[in-house]
Amino acid sequence: MLFDSGIIGENFMKMPAKFTTYCPFCRNHQVHEVEKVKKSKTTGLHWIDRQKARRGKVGNMGKFSKVPGGDKPTKRIWLRYRCTVCKKAHQRPCFRAKKFEFKE
Repeated sequence: MLFDSGIIGENFMKMPAKFTTYCPFCRNHQVHEVEKVKKSKTTGLHWIDRQKARRGKVGNMGKFSKVPGGDKPTKRIWLRYRCTVCKKAHQRPCFRAKKFEFKE
């Protein structure tokens, strides 16, 4: 079994750091190393960022109000699978989990 849900009733996931899976570049099954994708730095050049800079000089003007909100109960887990033979990486669709860690 690839995923191990350790705590019953909670969305807790342990995943091996290395396992054999299909490599779309080699076109056969190879050992892959799994790494978590980190969030990249935003450039600040998106339309909404420029609009906030234009409109956010004095006061709030109602659009960007401070609504109290917390974190979501589950986070999206994005993983990058890197082939140990060809050293190329690919991604799969993400999944959600409350807690995520790699097991050896």
